[in-house]
Amino acid sequence: GRDSLVVLPTGGGKSLCYQVPPVAAGRLDVVVSPLISLMKDQVDALIECGYPAAALHSNQTAAERAAAFSAAESGTCRLLYVSPERLATEEFLAWLATVAPGAFAVDEAHCISHWGHDFRPEYRQLRTIRERFPGVALHAFTATATPRVREDIALQLGLREPEILVGCFDRENLIYRVVMKADVARQTREVLSRHAGEAAIVYCLSRQDTMDLATSLAASGIRAVPYHAGLPAEARRAAQEAFATERADVIVATVAFGMGIDKSDVRCVIHASIPKSIEHYQQETGRAGRDGLPAECVLFYTYADVIRWQHLLSRSAAESAGDGAEEVLPAQLALLEDMKRLAGRLECRHRALSRYFGQPYERGDCGACDVCLGEAEGMAGSTETAQKILSAVARLERGFGVGYLVSVLRGSDADLVKSRGHDALSVYGLLRDRPEKTVTSLVYQLVEQGLLTRTDGDRPVLRLNADSVAVLKGRRTVHLVEPVSRRVKKTRVEVEAAKDVDLDLFERLRRLRSDLAKERGVPAYVIFHDRTLRDLAARRPTTLAGLGSVHGMGTRKLAQFGEVLLAALAGDGGDTAPPPASDSPSG
Repeated sequence: GRDSLVVLPTGGGKSLCYQVPPVAAGRLDVVVSPLISLMKDQVDALIECGYPAAALHSNQTAAERAAAFSAAESGTCRLLYVSPERLATEEFLAWLATVAPGAFAVDEAHCISHWGHDFRPEYRQLRTIRERFPGVALHAFTATATPRVREDIALQLGLREPEILVGCFDRENLIYRVVMKADVARQTREVLSRHAGEAAIVYCLSRQDTMDLATSLAASGIRAVPYHAGLPAEARRAAQEAFATERADVIVATVAFGMGIDKSDVRCVIHASIPKSIEHYQQETGRAGRDGLPAECVLFYTYADVIRWQHLLSRSAAESAGDGAEEVLPAQLALLEDMKRLAGRLECRHRALSRYFGQPYERGDCGACDVCLGEAEGMAGSTETAQKILSAVARLERGFGVGYLVSVLRGSDADLVKSRGHDALSVYGLLRDRPEKTVTSLVYQLVEQGLLTRTDGDRPVLRLNADSVAVLKGRRTVHLVEPVSRRVKKTRVEVEAAKDVDLDLFERLRRLRSDLAKERGVPAYVIFHDRTLRDLAARRPTTLAGLGSVHGMGTRKLAQFGEVLLAALAGDGGDTAPPPASDSPSG
């Protein structure tokens, strides 16, 4: 009955916090959720588990909405999902008073704060809850909130002396890698090759980037679909459904996709561009491995994308002048700077993330990031390469942009280079043996490290500075990272997760799960999580009692799928003896 503010990382159990109380107390609670897709996923999963839940949203038929209203009025529904827009209407509020909800849960509560990383104006209307239902407990849930954002959430919602609960932000099963970005399509294919047939999300900075990368991946034979806010609603719905039902393995998307996405078996999240804050990064990478199994998170990083974000944020603020944007812009740029430091610093990724959210990291070597695995090695001859680049800037006395500098260094035959006589310079073609995108990446690394100055404005050019001169005179060494494929090492969590699992049987069980999901018209992960299938493929039970002790096998799942699973396991030759009787099925 007390107000609360709960901060738990993605996959940390926020949903359980508002799903358990109403069913335990035998009452109706209301959940405010920002996305229709999220509501549908959660309600489908709850109903499949035998939990009485419903949702009200604009994509429903009149009959579906009537059924939801009826379930709430009759007292058979325990959890009702609604959008913030619907909750703000007078008609709905009046109806809600007649069913007397026991509590309200505001999911993705950071959306209410100007200082949050995903502010949504419609969330500000949620103050109405406290005004219209002063005696009803109000709970706010979010995956990412700094102390400042927590204070603002409590203020905006009118929480009364809330219990503030903050969980552990470290996700031990996630493997973080930061790779210098060059040929992003090729680099993305290389990462996805490690997850063939598995669910993956690729985040892009812009809609055009999304379409280009999705098209490239599909052309190479990867089952990839695009998703961004500019697509028609039907196209977005089809893409999300294809991903949920395993007809597509990869969804390439902007941040418009996935707030609260409830797919538990995402094995890989790739950032094709740097996100604009650590909060975004934590939330988006947190969509991987929600079943507790190992998952890989790869960020392709270049300082050029930081510059793109700076321009986008500044332009957005200018277009929204007079709407408080001038106050928000410095905070957004500061968040971007934090993200840049996280990507560019060679420090244990798990430790850096924990520290950012104000928590100590006690594990020492995490064994699950590129730094601790020794994969993030510097490029041989970094200082000599830097001197070649800086020498070229010095020779191009008038000052030119990154693209032109790269053309000269690679010995371009372009008429513009020849007409200016730059093909006669001693620096012409010094890096002709390296790909264009690699040289571009190296130039931006020097800019980021302050060893080369890039001017502001619409036509930025490169200039030397005091630190550049120190490098050229050999008084300073340079650390560069070449954006090439490195040998990826197996982590402790991956080795442990694969222990005793019959991978061929696991794949056959995945196909069976897919067939069962199609029959019922629900996403495959609603039937069983990957963790359940792995447990089955390791233990190979032969009785219902044995099945009942498998991870994620509650009584309803056992009744629905027990016999078909035993038949599949028997057909595969499973002969494991059943576990002791004490390992009985649990709900």
